[in-house]
Parts: sequence; C-alpha cells; structure tokens
Amino acid sequence: MAENREFFYRRLHSLLGVIPVGLFLVQHLVVNHFATRGPEAFNRAAHFMENLPFRYFLEIFVIFLPLLFHAIYGLYIAFTAKNNVSRYNYFRNWMFMLQRLSGIITLIFITWHVWQTRVQAAFGAAVNYEMMADIVDNPIMLWFYILGVISTVFHFANGLWSFFVSWGITVTPRSQLISTYVTMAIFVALSIVGIRAILAFA
Repeated sequence: MAENREFFYRRLHSLLGVIPVGLFLVQHLVVNHFATRGPEAFNRAAHFMENLPFRYFLEIFVIFLPLLFHAIYGLYIAFTAKNNVSRYNYFRNWMFMLQRLSGIITLIFITWHVWQTRVQAAFGAAVNYEMMADIVDNPIMLWFYILGVISTVFHFANGLWSFFVSWGITVTPRSQLISTYVTMAIFVALSIVGIRAILAFA
C-alpha cells in the first residue's frame, strides 16, 4: 500500500512539474522577455496577464497549489535521496544530484520572487517594469535573479527528461540520449530568454 502511494505521489510530482508548473514557467519567461522591447511593451504584456478572466482561480488552482505540492514533495525527495556521484561518476548521477540541488535553489528563488512581486502587489504595489528595474538595480539582486532563473530553467529542463522516462515516453537508450540533447537545448534556449529579460530590466 505504501509503495503504491509512493509511486502515485512521484508520478503526480513529475506531472505537475511539467503541467501546469512548467508551462507557467515558459509563459512567465515569455511575458518577461517583452522587457527587451522596452517598458511599455512589458507593462502591456503584464497588464494583459493581470486582467485574464478567472485570474485568481487560475493562480490558486493552476499555479500555486500544484507548485506547493511539487515543492513540498520535491524537498522530501531531495532530503531522502542518496547521492552517490563520488562512487559512481556517471552523467545521469550528476544530473540526479543537480536536479535536487537546483530544486532547493529554485524554491528559495521563487519564494523570494513571489514576496517581492505578488505579496507586495497585495499591499498595493504596482507590478510593472519599474518594480523589476528597482529590484535588479541592486547588483546582488541582479546576480541572484540570474542564478535563480538558470537554476529554475535547469530544474524544468532536466525534470522534463525524467518525466519522459517515468511516463514511458522514452524507454530505449537511444530515445533517452535524444531526449538529453532536446532537454539541454530547451535549457539553453529558455536560459537565454530569461537572462535577456533580466538584463533588459537592468
């Protein structure tokens, strides 16, 4: 019974990491990338997202609750997993260890980002280009955001590889090798999008 529950939780954790959390990450990066076109373009994109129908329902049930489960169960996995890269110095062992490490960094980054934006918005602050520009005007915050974005995108891209394996999409060594190249390309592409957005605010 416990094994079945563990299997279900891990499958759910994997699924939520891609749908909807992963899709929200991609959408969020794309909206932020409008900053490369100037303050007005970003503010229009952000304003459009803030005025979506059923916004609070979507934020709670499509973003925050799935993200909360993924984060809590991810911490359980991270602190119960046995990392053995010192004994078995394989590429996938390193990816396994980096997935757990990036998950912890990502959780810290997202928590802080939500505090600086969504929580402040609840107290009346305007979530716009000027807010983000003020945040990354601090060099420490600028590098923190760059590290946070890279960590978050890596966690998503490498988690996508694991998702394909655990859901039986890539079962052969060749398909898993191809998936490695595809997910690493996704990591590079989304990292460029995210970093360009941050530097546009700076």
